[in-house]
Amino acid sequence: MSVDSTAGKRASAAPASRSRRQVMQWFAAGCGCAVCGSAGARLLDFDLMAVEVASKTWAVLGRTEYFNMDNGGNIVNVAFIEVPDGVVVVDTGPSKRYGDALNALISKTVPGKPILRVYNTHHHPDHFLGNQSFDSSAIAAPQQVIDNIALEGNGFADNMYRLLGDWMRGTYPVSPTVALEADREDVGGRQFSLYYLAGHTSSDLVIRDDETGVLFAGDLAFLYRAPTTPHADIKTWRASLDLLSGMDKALLIPGHGPSDAKDESLVQTADYLDWLYGSISDSVMRGLTMNEAMVLSIPARFEGLGVVRTEYERSVVHLYPAMEDALYPVVEVTR
Repeated sequence: MSVDSTAGKRASAAPASRSRRQVMQWFAAGCGCAVCGSAGARLLDFDLMAVEVASKTWAVLGRTEYFNMDNGGNIVNVAFIEVPDGVVVVDTGPSKRYGDALNALISKTVPGKPILRVYNTHHHPDHFLGNQSFDSSAIAAPQQVIDNIALEGNGFADNMYRLLGDWMRGTYPVSPTVALEADREDVGGRQFSLYYLAGHTSSDLVIRDDETGVLFAGDLAFLYRAPTTPHADIKTWRASLDLLSGMDKALLIPGHGPSDAKDESLVQTADYLDWLYGSISDSVMRGLTMNEAMVLSIPARFEGLGVVRTEYERSVVHLYPAMEDALYPVVEVTR
């Protein structure tokens, strides 16, 4: 998922972006290890737990919430796999603090084995801002993901500092150094199939462990948590979901929500996107303003999804202007 980042679109203007983040780091440094201003200050520490979802395959499941000072940004699913010669990691979390905790958890769970490969599934901040806790030479992603991180990484980091304060201490974006192109990769004696899809963003990497059949779908799949849409192309996303549905797999790890053995995440995400696209299209055709569209009712079948009202409102902001342009094209008038 992602924070909104208008600043991210101009993140290549690095001096201003870096200066803003340095200011935020300076303010965050006022308290070394606790949330200041609260009656009961507590340590800012992630209590990450690894759940073995398949043989020598662990998922670290985040909350189905939005970023806040209580969860510290721990709302994302990451994973790691023990292979014969080391460890493979899928996504690194929202901050250096999280990445450090993940690295420590891996060392505790799989002691003495080097991390051979780190995959970034896409460029949203909760999936890659933990990169600096890992050897950059091991971090890999499609070239488009690398380009997206270079373009928007600074803006995302700025916004995450605003949302999470000291949880983000010392965090800065680190791009993958390995550009993936092949359909399959042998890592430490284990074969992984790589699928280059899109829809949630302009580039969404899906990884399949060919030995266990576990499919790591990134944010193309959500379960019991409303999908996010800041870079979404709904039609492309639906096509990717159809492809994922047809893939041979034993288990699917969505970007957010519990592990999925029945493709429930694909069905739920597709259903939500179909409703979202239809609802916003209808609102545009009826001439509703964005504010009017935001307060429309949400179907009962989606009411149990995490932060559904918040994400629906954000999606109206994300999708309304382009849909207005598509449904009401500019008519040239000659006088």
